[in-house]
Amino acid sequence: MSTLLYKLGKWSALHKKTVLAVWVALIAIIFSVALVLKPSFSDDMSIPGTPSEKANDLLQEEFPSGPDKGSLRIVFGAEDDENLTSENAQQAISEVLAKIKEDKEVESAASPFEAQTINADGTVAYADITYKEAAEDVPASSLEHAKESLKIAEDQGMQVELSGDIMPFELEIGGISEVIGIVMAFIVLSITFASFLVAGLPILNALLGLITSIGLTLIGSSIFDITSFSLSLSVMIGLAVGIDYALFIFSKHRQQVKDGVEINESIARANGTAGGAVIFAGLTVIVALCGLTVVGIPFLAAMGITAALSVLFAVLVSITAGPAVLALIGSRINKANRLLSKSSEESKEQTESNGWGRFITKHPLIIAIISVVILLIISIPAADMRLGLPDDGMKAEDDPARQAYDLLADGFGDGFNGTLAVLVDASETTGDQSEQYQKATEEIAKLDNVSQATPAMPNEDGRYAIISVVPETGPNDSGTADLVHEIRDLSLNDGGEEITFQVTGLTAINIDIAEKLNDAIPVFGAIIVGFAFVLLLIVFRSLLVPLTAVAGFLLTMTATLGFSVFILQDGNLNGLFGIPQEGPILAFLPILVIGILFGLAMDYQVFLVSRMHEEYTVTKDPVKSILAGLKYSGPVVTAAGLIMIFVFAGFIFAGDSMIKSMGLALTFGVLFDAFIVRLAIIPAVMKLMGHASWYLPKWLDKIIPNVDLEGHELSEKLSEQNASDPIDQKQYQSN
Repeated sequence: MSTLLYKLGKWSALHKKTVLAVWVALIAIIFSVALVLKPSFSDDMSIPGTPSEKANDLLQEEFPSGPDKGSLRIVFGAEDDENLTSENAQQAISEVLAKIKEDKEVESAASPFEAQTINADGTVAYADITYKEAAEDVPASSLEHAKESLKIAEDQGMQVELSGDIMPFELEIGGISEVIGIVMAFIVLSITFASFLVAGLPILNALLGLITSIGLTLIGSSIFDITSFSLSLSVMIGLAVGIDYALFIFSKHRQQVKDGVEINESIARANGTAGGAVIFAGLTVIVALCGLTVVGIPFLAAMGITAALSVLFAVLVSITAGPAVLALIGSRINKANRLLSKSSEESKEQTESNGWGRFITKHPLIIAIISVVILLIISIPAADMRLGLPDDGMKAEDDPARQAYDLLADGFGDGFNGTLAVLVDASETTGDQSEQYQKATEEIAKLDNVSQATPAMPNEDGRYAIISVVPETGPNDSGTADLVHEIRDLSLNDGGEEITFQVTGLTAINIDIAEKLNDAIPVFGAIIVGFAFVLLLIVFRSLLVPLTAVAGFLLTMTATLGFSVFILQDGNLNGLFGIPQEGPILAFLPILVIGILFGLAMDYQVFLVSRMHEEYTVTKDPVKSILAGLKYSGPVVTAAGLIMIFVFAGFIFAGDSMIKSMGLALTFGVLFDAFIVRLAIIPAVMKLMGHASWYLPKWLDKIIPNVDLEGHELSEKLSEQNASDPIDQKQYQSN
């Protein structure tokens, strides 16, 4: 593979303008197709086969309500000591609803005084507006008309808030999060390369791949069900790995040019060696992300595939457009090298090692113990992790949906926002069903944590009935989840005929999703750990190196989840990270983080330890191999880790709570893995193991395939070629 990448790098360098023109044309074609197909993202996060989904399917079958229609809920709140039952307030609310009905798109508008949707104190009320069309077909002018109508009540001093499915979802692409990440990455690259010009090239490289994958995702959204935040995740991952992969190849090229290798020849060699590591690293991340399909959750599989697509194009751009970009700047990369030349000559002692490498090899046991203890302490909160899905109560305080949520909770109790739909199944009974349904309502009302249970509403043939149950606790409270299970465990026996209960509704669906994902974590984790061990066994031809790498990854994961619980669930340092409200950990966050951090951790392991392996193969000295790895690959891993951290950290300050939590977990996950596990624990443990680090039984050595990740075969071939037929370097000079 290294020879093929060498030839590809050489060709791309010689045909730089053609290569870049092809990528630009491809992007133009993809976005033209996307515009024609009209992208449409889904908000469906259901999991087929869960109890709530089965109940929902049965409910739709037995209680047909016609096509889905758009809806809007207007929540009225009295200010100070006022009351909504006053004559002025009632008239203002009636005028608001009358004006809303002037919109021809409105089918009905239920008055809170007729529908009895006002609390006992008369301080909070709500009115539900139903439109004639589905939510996506309701014109924006209808929402604007509704907002304009609310001014009548606002002028009377009322607090008025809106929620509903016709409220637009604002998808952030190219917002402040991405800008922050790119700016910080540029700063890191500027320091790394000591050149503003060279620093911008990896970012340009990453943007080419990212824009391409975004276009394909937009096309895919018009064909498949892809959630909107899948695109945000794909932007997050694609931007970070795209910059990192370009950095690895560009750093190799810069070092070779510094050693006197001709520009185009250096580009080809960098592509043949570092490019091979980039492909391997990228495939690792892609496999980990595609592995999300094994948990059997459709929306999670779509997230994994779209993110994997962004990584794929990051790799493709790095090994094709990357060489072309390097050829464009040509010898100007030498200017950056000259800026670095003085610092490299200042210390005689640093020719074979750096300070960090010498420190680790001198105190390996202390460093290993301290690092492991730090990660274990950070991991402690993970033992109390609760999974859930964010609701409107976790949005920013100035968000209209959050304000409507809080107003309803204040007026009707925390559980009002988590109302459960209980489907009573009396299809197997022959007795008086109205009496049975009354008993069912009474039994549910007796349960702990039930604030209200409405009278049962039977369907046309009387075989099924719906009871709306309002818990005392909020949608994401553990008490609400317990109540869902208690209701499902209920059964009434009427003369040998059993009446059963099923629970659905958004709250129950979210609870089932969280539990399903929680059950999938061990399975997915075991697959990832097993894959990591086999992968590293083949790459490094060692038993103990893969074991330490996997153990380090497990420490990374527990620490990442522990830190996430400490911040997101327990509410510590929320103000520092701009988290508006504590709550359960995003249900699919652990699995996503396992998949993504696994790929990134293996990237850092490969780039760091492959240099150690290369040195050990030549010298057979375990200490020298560690020093060489930390000296030559350590700075690149440090820069790559910092870039990842800054890119992910930018998403902590995004508006969406899901994106915030993913950004936070990935930021500190990379911090723990790159700087504590890979740059401290791994070299310290390898120093303690000595020669045993590279032990592999002979019988196993014969079985496993040989992966030339460092490009030894290419180097030998080039050396033989240069010895027998020296290359005329001038023929490869860049124009």
